[in-house]
Amino acid sequence: MHKPEIEPNIAIGMLRRAQLNPERTAMIFEDTTFTYGGFAQLVRRQATLLQESGVCMGDRVAFVGFNQPAFLETLFAANALGAIFVPLNFRLTAEELKFIINDAGVHTLVCDAPMQEVIDPVKSELCCREYFGAESNIDGWRSLTNERIEAAPLQNPVGVDQHDTSVIMYTSGTTGLPKGVMLSHGNIMWNNINAQLSYGGGRDDVVLTAAPLFHIAGLNVMTLQSFMMGSKLVLIRNFDPGLVLQDIAKYKVTSMFGAPAMFLFMSQHPDFDITDLSSIKMLVCGAAPVPESLLSLYSKREINFCQGYGLTETSPFASLLTPEWAISKLGSAGQAAFYSDLKIVNDDNQELAVMEHGEICISGANVMKGYWNRPEATAKAIDDKGWFHSGDIGYLDEDGFLFICDRLKDMVITGGENVYPAEVESVLYKHELIAEVAVIGLPDDKWGEAVTAVIALVEGADVNLEDLRGFAEVHLARYKLPIKLHKVPALPRNPAGKVLKFVLKEELSRKL
Repeated sequence: MHKPEIEPNIAIGMLRRAQLNPERTAMIFEDTTFTYGGFAQLVRRQATLLQESGVCMGDRVAFVGFNQPAFLETLFAANALGAIFVPLNFRLTAEELKFIINDAGVHTLVCDAPMQEVIDPVKSELCCREYFGAESNIDGWRSLTNERIEAAPLQNPVGVDQHDTSVIMYTSGTTGLPKGVMLSHGNIMWNNINAQLSYGGGRDDVVLTAAPLFHIAGLNVMTLQSFMMGSKLVLIRNFDPGLVLQDIAKYKVTSMFGAPAMFLFMSQHPDFDITDLSSIKMLVCGAAPVPESLLSLYSKREINFCQGYGLTETSPFASLLTPEWAISKLGSAGQAAFYSDLKIVNDDNQELAVMEHGEICISGANVMKGYWNRPEATAKAIDDKGWFHSGDIGYLDEDGFLFICDRLKDMVITGGENVYPAEVESVLYKHELIAEVAVIGLPDDKWGEAVTAVIALVEGADVNLEDLRGFAEVHLARYKLPIKLHKVPALPRNPAGKVLKFVLKEELSRKL
């Protein structure tokens, strides 16, 4: 007897949720409420518009703009046709966007109004066949002549195989031109199953998304899962710590994803101590370990963190550190996600023993299909056994908990010794006068590379290099101590909250 297969298309999953629970609140955006039934109708209409503009299965549909309902409408509408969604970073320049749009071969571009002035100068050089404008504060799309467009709802969304591509998400390109990460419908589905089995989530949850949706963490840590669960999503256009605190209290938010810097900025806001945070069940944090001081601060408000490690290429979860381990395994990135595996390998791709440092590798149904039009890069990243090589250095302890030492490319080699910046940073972060710190290697005639601390200080404070070395020398071998110090107002970060060390290296190297 034939057994029906599960339909993995995430658009059909959302439409199924709307069929089951049409009256439930799907999303709140700037005081506008969308029910699941109403949002599904918007998606079906946008799908018809795409279909009438010539979008077919496998075509690429891109969106550039801030967080807003039209971003998610575009994603689901494209997937409903079997097309591939390409989210674009609104912080990029016109030239950077041109490269990505043309590299992806985008058929249709949906553009937020503030981004039109960025796109217009390069529009004639783009491969796009069709353009739509996105309404920034109400539902719907418009033509680029500001004419409102209406269409009949799409009746029959396209079924897909779980290995069909849902999203092409471009990496930040810190080591060269950006690469398009192909994430399948199955990748996204299995990531959300991993998340559900690690930190849960239910239909009565209220999820707040303030991280940028064009980033894998903003999109697929909690946002897409909320549509599958039938939860309520509170969507914020741009991260603003005061607004986030306000909306947590106003909408009784139960969960939120953020980078440590976001939660730090929230804790530093004048309203933090007076905001009712009692509805929060859990905060999910990624991009970097949560410092013990921040864990303690939120713990006093009876708020726990679930920390995660992952990459765009792993959809993103590779490992999770659930709250019960937050202190006893402080600094760990957690255990492998339920349906994923981790191992540590050496330069010869041989698995290493417990506590041995090497490259972190991940396998599982959440690992990407590969890089768009980059077969050589794909072959380099995913070995013949299906293991994704992350480029991160780490080790597994005797209990199977992952500890990340650093990026391979960030390791500092000084006097022939390997120094992992994350180890030095974790010590310097304990200094009460340091607000932010990044450790990098800069060219040095004597040592090859100089261990260099770049710090942002607490307001009104000051420290010198000798102060810093004196503080750290009880925790670190002498060769790991910084021999150069640079002070900056704030560290440069990408939208996920990760410090852009290559920016620091470029700027400081020019000053040598």
